[in-house]
Amino acid sequence: MARFRHILLIILAMALALGAAGPASAGDSPTVLTLMSHDSFAVGKETLAAFEKEHGVTLTLLKSGDAGAAVNQAILSKKNPLADVFFGVDNTFMSRALKADIFEPYASPRLADIPDELKLDPSQRLLPVDFGDVCLNYDKAWFAQQQLAPPQGLLDLIQPAYKSLTVVQNPATSSPGLAFLMTTVGSLGESGYQDFWKQMRVNDVYVTAGWSDAYYGQFTRAKGGTRPIIVSYASSPPAEVHYSETPLSEAPTAAVLSPGAAFRQIEFVGILKGTKHPELARKLVDFMLSPAFQQDIPLNMWVFPAVQGAPLPEVFTKYTQQAREPVLLTPEAIEAGREQWIETWTDIVLR
Repeated sequence: MARFRHILLIILAMALALGAAGPASAGDSPTVLTLMSHDSFAVGKETLAAFEKEHGVTLTLLKSGDAGAAVNQAILSKKNPLADVFFGVDNTFMSRALKADIFEPYASPRLADIPDELKLDPSQRLLPVDFGDVCLNYDKAWFAQQQLAPPQGLLDLIQPAYKSLTVVQNPATSSPGLAFLMTTVGSLGESGYQDFWKQMRVNDVYVTAGWSDAYYGQFTRAKGGTRPIIVSYASSPPAEVHYSETPLSEAPTAAVLSPGAAFRQIEFVGILKGTKHPELARKLVDFMLSPAFQQDIPLNMWVFPAVQGAPLPEVFTKYTQQAREPVLLTPEAIEAGREQWIETWTDIVLR
């Protein structure tokens, strides 16, 4: 009997030891936190590694197409979310995401460092991370060689001298294409934008599915490109300098930032409802608004950090400008008009 009791005590001690060791063993494998985004999300590996190390977490990136496709996928999977945090909802799709109720509110303490004009969601379910201006870019050397004045605004594009010079992206498939369509709506009005696009068709506007097709295929800066005017970003000229194989003393392209010629695109981050790691998700949102992440944005995603005073690289301060009077449409106005604008544009330009 004594031997039996001794064996029981050993078994009990082993069970207690295993029970105590259980959580520690589980802790040896870091928690996996998933960040869902559009395909253009980019940040330095060292930056993400710093977050992982600080919080003992493994961060998985789930890139899910362009902004519209990624938002739709997040909405369709709301009952069984694919990620913990979503980055890349912009102001053109913001109302759709909020209406679908896929995000949890979170008032990050770092919101205090962000200008009020970028905070478009009073419910604090979507927090601004970056912004950029979608606008016309032109090839400076081409216009100099042709002795033609470069465009200064939207209406220049429909003049006879600019026939067959412009390439744009389809707003049904491209985020900058949609932003440019909204530029014309906001600047020219409901009837004015339709007349503009009718004249753009007469003036032989070229349409591509996406930005890459346009910039690296049709723009005169690309090999074989024949169009010296393109819809791109105000930050594209410094990117040309940064990625040039030979050092440049000035940007070979320029952005058209006259009043009403650019659309202010703002990108947001939000915590997806149903996350199994809400505290870590909040830490990730805080991190994306921190100085370490914000200063990493310009040379990776080629947009401006949302946090006021975040340092900018020299190539940004030297070769890029922000639009002083960009087109600003409320998320509610965009939600109400977006599908009809796209349908009308398609009827006018493609059919």
